[in-house]
Amino acid sequence: MIPPRLAPLLEQFDFARERLVARMAGPVMDSGDGTDTKVGPMTGEEFLWEPVPNCWSLRPRADGPGPRATLLAGGGAWGRDAASYPHPWPPPFTTIAWRLSHLGEMLALRADHTNGTHALTRDDHPVDADATDAIAAFDAGAAAWRTALLGADEEALDTVGYCTYPHGSDAEEPFIDIVWWVNQEVLHHGAEIALIRDLYRERAH
Repeated sequence: MIPPRLAPLLEQFDFARERLVARMAGPVMDSGDGTDTKVGPMTGEEFLWEPVPNCWSLRPRADGPGPRATLLAGGGAWGRDAASYPHPWPPPFTTIAWRLSHLGEMLALRADHTNGTHALTRDDHPVDADATDAIAAFDAGAAAWRTALLGADEEALDTVGYCTYPHGSDAEEPFIDIVWWVNQEVLHHGAEIALIRDLYRERAH
């Protein structure tokens, strides 16, 4: 049985995940009022589009990090622009590819550090430079996180450090707060991705 406190957060997460995947992959998405809106699948050019100079994005590992980045996070032939603390200020503008990679990694690692091996690192998580593969990786990470949530009972929701994810405040906060935070990450990065899609569609040719 899903704990009553978790139920609305899980419902919110499910809707945000479904809407974001549809917004990127098409052919239709929920416009917010229950009606279908046509949307084309994201292309590789759009996925990696840099609307302003000095964006952070995904790059071939052989090319090294981009402007103001000091490393390429993730595993595989490509990496995601990143920097050690303190991060650059103001934060670099990030591409759809960067944002989606960040979300997919966060979900997959948090799921593993909740009900998996508690050992996965960023270096273990592959960076997908193909738009279709990246969307699938995000959806797989979201599915893993959802499974982890379904294993949490009332006691787990109040347990500090129930998720051992090493890149957030998980070690200091009760699990219910981490669940709330993950929802906010999906919601706000999802909105950003949707906006960048709109800007790409309306860009000057």
